[in-house]
Amino acid sequence: MPGPLEGIRVLDLSRVLAGPFCTMILGDLGADVVKVEQPGSGDDTRQWGPPWAGGESAYYLCVNRNKRSITLNLKHERGREILVQLARDCDVVVENFRVGMLDRLGIGYQALSARYPQLIWCSITGYGLDGPYAERAGYDFVAQGEGGLMSITGEPDGEPMKVGVAIV
Repeated sequence: MPGPLEGIRVLDLSRVLAGPFCTMILGDLGADVVKVEQPGSGDDTRQWGPPWAGGESAYYLCVNRNKRSITLNLKHERGREILVQLARDCDVVVENFRVGMLDRLGIGYQALSARYPQLIWCSITGYGLDGPYAERAGYDFVAQGEGGLMSITGEPDGEPMKVGVAIV
């Protein structure tokens, strides 16, 4: 049975957990999700394990189900050209790059939405798009530390410790 998002095409420029989890849900609801990964290594989580499922990271497989993927080197002009071509046929872009990175490459919100005004753009950041910390990278480990969670995890007299499963 088709999902409620059948016919919606999503360009997934995210990695690790927050972005891939978002686009996983969109894919579960029937959207056609195309994930862009780095040549050679792909998403960082492809190497995270155990557990492994047939030689692949179970973590990666869980949050990247219902997606197709392509490898593009966004540091090279040809990779960016292909990305722009992919965006032409998309309805949604989801990205979790550090603020300003895609703009510096000429493929950020301003550039792509000017060419393709139909795009709905979702930026997942650790600290928002503006403000004093906007350009900082935001990872689960950092959120747990800054949020105080690590101070109540682990041994009573030990160092702060990250919880076992990512929360962001």
